[in-house]
Amino acid sequence: MRGKFEYDLKTLQQKLIELGNLTEVALTQAIEAFQTKNVDQALAVIERDSEIDMLEEEINDFAILLIAKQQPVAIDLRRIVVAIKIATDVERIADYAVNIAKATIRIGEQPFVMGIDKLVRMHQIALDMVSLGLKAYNEEDVLLARKISDMDDEVDELYGQIMRDLLQLEHSQENFSQMNMLSLIARYLERTADHVTNMAEHVVYLVKGRHYDLNS
Repeated sequence: MRGKFEYDLKTLQQKLIELGNLTEVALTQAIEAFQTKNVDQALAVIERDSEIDMLEEEINDFAILLIAKQQPVAIDLRRIVVAIKIATDVERIADYAVNIAKATIRIGEQPFVMGIDKLVRMHQIALDMVSLGLKAYNEEDVLLARKISDMDDEVDELYGQIMRDLLQLEHSQENFSQMNMLSLIARYLERTADHVTNMAEHVVYLVKGRHYDLNS
């Protein structure tokens, strides 16, 4: 019985890593579509989101079944609970990728009203955070999880800079719609980083058995 339970726990972990990989792809393609104004690529991100949603539901159902059948305790129970929590964070990140894609479609072919280098940098850090968060989870590595907090601070700083840059632009009716979309994209990336920080905190809880606030 223990061997089957260990196999099921590994299966749960693999499903969550697959969910994370799909989300990384969505986030990458969403920002590529934004940079190149590629509406077709943005639409593809939106269309593939249902696959991520279904996999998250599958993970939750599988985890609940494991709890019901095995009645795990201590670290085994934490592994299952943490998988559910991280799956929720990862799915929300995928939703932000969809939101970026939708904003890209709304911007369309309009020239950018400001430089997008900071947004692209913000995205790259957030994407690196997702990769690191998944690695920390897969390896149950607290040191990797703690690195994420510093990366989140960098994303927050860039978010503040972008908001200040937007405020300095001419607030004409012509610019307003795109400025709103750019501010939303920055917000989606900032929230992505927050959700990865949540993931890191879940990893620390998994290993240590205590809750830690990595943003404090």
